[in-house]
Amino acid sequence: MPSHKHTPENIHPEFDRMLDRQAKESLLQQNGCVVWLYGLSGSGKSTLANQLERRLHQQGLLVKLLDGDNVRSGLNNNLGFSDQDRQENIRRVAEVAKLFCASGIITLASFITPKKELRELAGNIVGADDFIEVYVKCSFETCAERDVKGLYAKAESGDLKQFTGKDSSFEEPQAPRPDLTLDTDAESESESLEKLYQWVSQHISK
Repeated sequence: MPSHKHTPENIHPEFDRMLDRQAKESLLQQNGCVVWLYGLSGSGKSTLANQLERRLHQQGLLVKLLDGDNVRSGLNNNLGFSDQDRQENIRRVAEVAKLFCASGIITLASFITPKKELRELAGNIVGADDFIEVYVKCSFETCAERDVKGLYAKAESGDLKQFTGKDSSFEEPQAPRPDLTLDTDAESESESLEKLYQWVSQHISK
């Protein structure tokens, strides 16, 4: 019986016969890109991504939002929060984001992405020309006060392990990254959204 093992010699990607990215972007009248928002849980990533999606949609632009909890409930529901699983989570999401981007879609990714190596992994997969790195900065204390999902209380009581910022570290970005920092401790929601919108607008218009 023949083997169906997925070894490299049995995989034959086809790209040259497919419609190219330029054709997709021309149809949509927009440039695809990946806006990767990262920061602590409760920093405001998802809120800003949701609002940006709506604002761009109202302009007639096609946007896809990839959110951490949503992806973990489906595509990545077999992954936990070990270092290895976090890496695989980001790898899969970055590959999906790359596919959307290649179709001319403005792709917003909202993930904690706590380690520098994870952000570099995502950026390398997507490609430097298409990857916009946005750090949604907020102190652990402020995020704990907000505790929108009740996760900080669970982490404090010991009911939630490997929690970023407490049991698992969050590495602050270093220059030349990120492309944009949104300090939600110091800025209002509307101020952060306007900065994000203006930055992204530079990359998406035809």
